[in-house]
Amino acid sequence: MSASGPALGSAPVDNLPPDPVVFGLSTVMRDIQSKLERIATANVAVLISGESGTGKEIIATLLHRHSPWNSGPFVKVNCPAIPGTLMESELFGYEKGAFTGAGTMKPGRVEMAHRGTLFLDEIGELELGLQAKLLQLLQDGQFCRIGAQEDKKVEVRVVCATNRNLEEEVIAGTFRQDLYYRINVVAINLPPLRERHEDLPQLISYFIESFNLQFGRRVRMLSGPMMQTLQKYHWPGNIRELANLMKRYVILGTEDAINTELAAHESTSFDLNMAIPTDGTISLKKITRNATRELERKLILKVLQANNWNRKRTARVLNISYRALLYKMRDADLPAGRVRPDPMELAGD
Repeated sequence: MSASGPALGSAPVDNLPPDPVVFGLSTVMRDIQSKLERIATANVAVLISGESGTGKEIIATLLHRHSPWNSGPFVKVNCPAIPGTLMESELFGYEKGAFTGAGTMKPGRVEMAHRGTLFLDEIGELELGLQAKLLQLLQDGQFCRIGAQEDKKVEVRVVCATNRNLEEEVIAGTFRQDLYYRINVVAINLPPLRERHEDLPQLISYFIESFNLQFGRRVRMLSGPMMQTLQKYHWPGNIRELANLMKRYVILGTEDAINTELAAHESTSFDLNMAIPTDGTISLKKITRNATRELERKLILKVLQANNWNRKRTARVLNISYRALLYKMRDADLPAGRVRPDPMELAGD
């Protein structure tokens, strides 16, 4: 095939975010964009790695859409979602009568991706037996349906994704070394969101605008203090977590929805180390009360810091009264006069 695909930077395709949102401002993502421009038209296997939620499927889709094969199908196989006993028939199909219940011939995902792109998500989950059949496909473009006597030939570009370290899987003997080299002709490693904080404002703006349109809302952009809080957050769920958080914000219409979610993550780090009484009894009510109090203290402290200790603004962000905030600060042993009062606080901001 000699046709050339559209250049990266063109209008968004289907439901994909526009390229400036996908690649942002960070140097590492700009380098990935440059690599995509170079490899999109080459029929080589690509391995996309990265933590869960970093956007591996979006990159795979862009590879397809900006390639000469963009008029062909983009077929995704979510390897962990298909039981091992069914994966072979899903991938390679079967002939009529190949096994009990095979009343008709069924083409597999490989065949469906002919003259297009086959995207194998979480390739590390594929069983060793199927890895051998996939290796044959990558070597000579041939595969065999279950129950067939002859191989079939197919033209397909294979793009794989993983959140595992496949080199370690090879050493452990759970992933074939020869297959690893076949799927890793070109490697793209997506960074976690915590390493590209300069891209957060553009991503947040995109998600808020998209969800406003989807749900018929007119929620405003985030305040400066809230944006600073999100810039400091570690984002264990990466872009997927950010999208869910912005959806919750748009639906509920208040930044308190964000604070509540971040506080829930903070609660997972609460220290439960304690001395067990000699009689073996534990007061669940007391532990829960202390945990809640500690979590509330952490949340109030974070919001106070994000708002430069402006207590009236903090009360509004937390959606409680100013008097309630002062009470909670005293109860949590937080100093009321830790810093010089903000003049804007006295003026009511």
